[in-house]
Amino acid sequence: MKGKFLVVLSLILLVSLVLNTAFGVGAEKKLRVAFIYVGPVGDYGWSHAHELARQYLIKKLPWAEFLPPAESVPESDVARFIDRFVREEKADVIFTTSFGYMDATIEAGKKYPDKIFFHCSGYMRSKNVGTYFAELYQIYYLNGLMAGALTKTNKVGYVAAHPIPEVIRHINAFALGVQEVNPKATVDVRWLFSWYDPSKARMAAESLIADGCDALAFTEDSPTVVTVGEEYTKKGKQIYTFGHYSPMQKYGPNSCVSGQLVHWEVIYKDILEKIRRGVYTNTNLENVDYWWLLKEKAVELGGEFGVPINPRFVSALKEKKVVDPVFGRISVYDLIMKRLSQMRANPEKFDPFTGPIKDQTGKVRIEAGRRATHDELWNMDWFVSNVIAKIPK
Repeated sequence: MKGKFLVVLSLILLVSLVLNTAFGVGAEKKLRVAFIYVGPVGDYGWSHAHELARQYLIKKLPWAEFLPPAESVPESDVARFIDRFVREEKADVIFTTSFGYMDATIEAGKKYPDKIFFHCSGYMRSKNVGTYFAELYQIYYLNGLMAGALTKTNKVGYVAAHPIPEVIRHINAFALGVQEVNPKATVDVRWLFSWYDPSKARMAAESLIADGCDALAFTEDSPTVVTVGEEYTKKGKQIYTFGHYSPMQKYGPNSCVSGQLVHWEVIYKDILEKIRRGVYTNTNLENVDYWWLLKEKAVELGGEFGVPINPRFVSALKEKKVVDPVFGRISVYDLIMKRLSQMRANPEKFDPFTGPIKDQTGKVRIEAGRRATHDELWNMDWFVSNVIAKIPK
């Protein structure tokens, strides 16, 4: 009897398992996640980096369903795409990945209070709208150290997308690095008023080179500036360039010194796992603001992953010596590595935006010994003293 009972029990359990699987009983409902990009995923810059993170998440988070992203969405039209993701595709979580999407994301939060939104690079939040950013100013500062050490003309250039606090902050961090190792060098800027415009980026880079700049950094979502630098270098005019967001060293093996790399996946993974566990809901996001840097491994120094500095330029950086108040006489290469180590371990130990720092008019903006606050950095609307360009109104 006991044997027959066990057989019957096993059959009951088997049938129950089959029925549960067939009808989805007890199966976890997948979290439906949407992304909205300001550029094409093939831009090889900002949107490309977000898309790489989304592809990573698809592999790592089987309990989430990732909807096809919306690409090249104008900032003036993002509300329509949010509506589509909510109403037609039933998204639970929507990531809006451009500063210009901020107001529309906040309005969408009011319109769809049962959904969760996260806006990248903004500062406005609500109960169901959080914010996040993988901040690169530390990396721009390190790239500035390299540019200041390598320039032969003492003229450094920057091709900039839009005159918003994020871009201004990064230009300033880059310029502070240049100034630290080369007080004679200046940083000039060309504004594109576009996130993605390879044609304008080329013209801006060539304009800066024509004005004597031999080192170029940029905020534009293509490798155009690196490509231009490589073209001039191959023709005998060495131009030093620094990649932006994605690995760009392959576009300028003889020109690209380093760059800023981003790991959006670490932020996205943390956010989605906390939503799944109920830590983040549609009622408690008003104070959720990710501001992740080197310490959180959200960003990385290099023109390609795992290579902080293109080996082609290491010896030149080792030959260039400067006198640091703490380290004494030191090579720029060693200074970069020490600063990188400091900021990875403890940002409070060293921060590029520690005073005294003056603006272009000579006004002290950050007092001696004081580190700029998050809000000061987030709302920056002035240039440091060695930037010779103006901020458009």
